[in-house]
Amino acid sequence: MRSAVLALLCVSAAPVLADSVPELALQSEHPVTGMRGGNLSGLAMCQGEMWAVSDRDDDQLYRLDPRAAQWQAETVTIEVPSVPESGLPWGVRMMGKAISPLRGGDLDYEGITCDDAGNRYVVSETHAAVLLIPPIGAPSWLKIDPALVRQARASGMLLHFNALFEGIVVNPQGNQIWLAAERERRGLLTIRKKQSVWDCKSGCVLMSEGGLEQPPPQLKAKAQHKDFSDLALFEGKLFTLERMAYRICRRTLDTGEVERCWSFANDALTQERLYKSPYGNAEALIIDAKGAWVGVDNGSHVRADGEKRPIVWRFAAPQGGWSAHL
Repeated sequence: MRSAVLALLCVSAAPVLADSVPELALQSEHPVTGMRGGNLSGLAMCQGEMWAVSDRDDDQLYRLDPRAAQWQAETVTIEVPSVPESGLPWGVRMMGKAISPLRGGDLDYEGITCDDAGNRYVVSETHAAVLLIPPIGAPSWLKIDPALVRQARASGMLLHFNALFEGIVVNPQGNQIWLAAERERRGLLTIRKKQSVWDCKSGCVLMSEGGLEQPPPQLKAKAQHKDFSDLALFEGKLFTLERMAYRICRRTLDTGEVERCWSFANDALTQERLYKSPYGNAEALIIDAKGAWVGVDNGSHVRADGEKRPIVWRFAAPQGGWSAHL
């Protein structure tokens, strides 16, 4: 009797499990020409304009035109002041400094976001710092409470070189920022603006987790560390781009608790789109009512079909919208 009940439970649960991570449908694919260093690592939609950053370029941003048949990156030069101390330990900072000549840039921009006033915010992974670029005037680094780095490290994050802040998003009012720690451990943190300083009002750490995750079977790779590679904000929810799992997840703003996930592995990992790399390449995310823009940082890898430029994919929103199944 007990085995029959268990069998019945397994059968009834199967459809729910199968539907727990539904697939997003790819609508279009856009190679991007004109990014000097390649390596598209962040995307943001700012007052109707799409902006991108490269983790190889310290002195420029890129404006993209999603209406064009062929996407050409327009260079926008910025003058970056000296980076303030963030509280990262000496060893982590020295590793970043040592690798910068090989990487081609010191700052390692890994995300871009903007508020309703048109201010753009770019996160530097190497320095765990955020650069503010106003619509008019000179860029400046945010004054961030060192408690951000202290609390992150106390929770097991930001301990390893090249595994620091990988994603950023700001609220429309421009007074709260969420940051994603990449891996080993991954996590979500938030800071709030208090006069001229961004602080940890009630604690910066929303969540922190470790462990391994099996990539989609198309990659034929062993389990990798769970990771985050970008953040987006839409309709009061936080969306995480989870590179190794090839999925997008909706999470709560206050705790980072996952509510719903969608995979994009089926269309992203077709035979012609595969790279000779065991790692995920999706690094940039924008969410809107009609779908998601996902940016691919292919590094020096060439796709199976010969494409070697950065790519931006457009996926349709899930059936019922991003707020379905709350």
